[in-house]
Amino acid sequence: MAILLAIPILGLMVIVQSAIFSQVHLLYGTIDLVLLIVVAWAVQERVTTAWHWGIIAGLLVSLATAVPAYAVIPAYVVVTGMSIYMRRIFWQRPLLAMISATLLATLLVQAITVAALLISGTQIPLIEAFYLITLPSALLNLLLAVPVYALIGDLANWLYPEAIEI
Repeated sequence: MAILLAIPILGLMVIVQSAIFSQVHLLYGTIDLVLLIVVAWAVQERVTTAWHWGIIAGLLVSLATAVPAYAVIPAYVVVTGMSIYMRRIFWQRPLLAMISATLLATLLVQAITVAALLISGTQIPLIEAFYLITLPSALLNLLLAVPVYALIGDLANWLYPEAIEI
C-alpha cells in the first residue's frame, strides 16, 4: 500500500516543487521538497518501504530536472540509506535524525549535482556555488524539515499503525 501511494504523493510533490517552491529563493538556493519527504519517510521508525520511496523519488525528479538521471537517482538512493543510518544512530531522537539527515542530504545532493554538471561540461565556480546555492538551500530545507517531518509522520502512522496487544 505504501509503495502504491509513493507514486502519486511524490509525483504531486515534484509538480509542487517545480511549480511553486522553485519560486521561493534565498540567494540562488531553493527548497527541495521531494528530498525532505524522502528523508522524513526514511527516518520514520515503522516504515519498511523507504528504499522504494527513494528510488521512485529519484526517478521522478530525474524526469523533471535537467540534471542527468545517472546523478539524481543514485543521489536519492544514497540519501535514503544515509537517512536510515541516521535513524539508527539517533534512535531515541527522531527529530534530531531528521534535521541532521536533512543537512547532510542537502549537501550530498548539491555536491552530486555540481559534479554531474561539471562532468557534462558546464563551467561552475565551486566556491560561489557553495555560498550562493548550497548553503541557502540547506537553510531553506532545514526551515521546512520539522513541518515535513510532522506531516510524513502522520502519513506513516496511518499506513503503519502501531499494533495493540490485548
